[in-house]
Amino acid sequence: MSSSDLPSFLLMQNPIQGYDWGSHDSLTTLFGIPNPQGKPQAELWMGAHPNGCSEVTLAGSVHKLSSVIDRAPAAALGEATFARFGSLPFLFKVLCAEKALSIQVHPSKAQAEAGFAKEEAAGIDIKASNRNYKDPNHKPELVFALTPYQAMNGFRAIPAILALFERVNLAAIADLTAALAASQNEAGLQHFFHQLLVLEGERKEEALEGLLTYAAAHQDEETFALITSLAAQYPGDVGLFSPLLLNVVTLEPGQAMFLDACTPHAYVRGTGLEIMANSDNVLRAGLTPKYIDVAELLDCTRCQAKPDDQILLAPRGDGAVQHFDVPVPDFTFSVYPAGEHQLTTASAEILFAIDDTVTLKQGEQSLRLEKGQSAFIPAATGSYQLLAEGRVARAGNRC
Repeated sequence: MSSSDLPSFLLMQNPIQGYDWGSHDSLTTLFGIPNPQGKPQAELWMGAHPNGCSEVTLAGSVHKLSSVIDRAPAAALGEATFARFGSLPFLFKVLCAEKALSIQVHPSKAQAEAGFAKEEAAGIDIKASNRNYKDPNHKPELVFALTPYQAMNGFRAIPAILALFERVNLAAIADLTAALAASQNEAGLQHFFHQLLVLEGERKEEALEGLLTYAAAHQDEETFALITSLAAQYPGDVGLFSPLLLNVVTLEPGQAMFLDACTPHAYVRGTGLEIMANSDNVLRAGLTPKYIDVAELLDCTRCQAKPDDQILLAPRGDGAVQHFDVPVPDFTFSVYPAGEHQLTTASAEILFAIDDTVTLKQGEQSLRLEKGQSAFIPAATGSYQLLAEGRVARAGNRC
């Protein structure tokens, strides 16, 4: 297949992942996507990931997007992207959280490559519950809120962590708090985080009981209201300490944040657009019944504070267009307002209609998207016209 065989625009049919934490009605409410079985709909995936590949219609037949790309990779991805990444380097999602996701850390590129090679050499099955690395890639992420979107992102400053733990005043872990007060640096925070992760038995029960008692009496504060909510979802989990350790933030619709490698984070509730490097590497740190490899987690966690002014990702304005610049080449993300826009592909792109209908045009070719639909635009498309009745999200990558 050559570039001349690829249409300028391909309407995507996207799989929905039904994880337990997903919303029952968000995709229906926002985009009119039906949910006849009433089951959780957690993530709508747009991309070529093997665990959930979009489909497109080409010459009257339905194909996986990955197979279309494989048949003409330079035309679909662009020569530079194909040479650098070998495949579509990002996965684009609508994420709908009704319950909290686990606290996670994603490894850096170098850590992922080394960890994947080590587990491959050890013969650990790729689907084993104790497998940390599913691929040799990093997984930086950006989330753009469509509804109020509560999350945790990065460690609080150590004085702020100490102030919260000293307020709660948990006798069972008073020695840990004192040790952090005496070593207010990266090593001290790592030790404190480590010791909380490995709490067990009566000491753990006593500490959590004291935490929940204090939280119940302070429901007017977001941090403690969150702890009570998480306790109902994950009773007895050491991740219940995480709101005291991590920055708690609620993005308003239209706000975004970037989640870098080695940074602990968790999505709590809300619906947003998420774009990430094409990876499935997750090291968990709580709020989960799944495997937690504490040693590997600590090796991949940067125990440094994330300043308040670095949590939100401010867009770079280009007229009314918002470009959310990220420090990785794997993906780009922009939001275009209603109106007419002249665009040119620099890589493969995925466009998602957020609010209303969208029409894409190039010469005699055109494609209409309804709200909640997406299109794959091959790199070979070049210049095209975007006619939008509402906002449009545009995903691509830097070559």
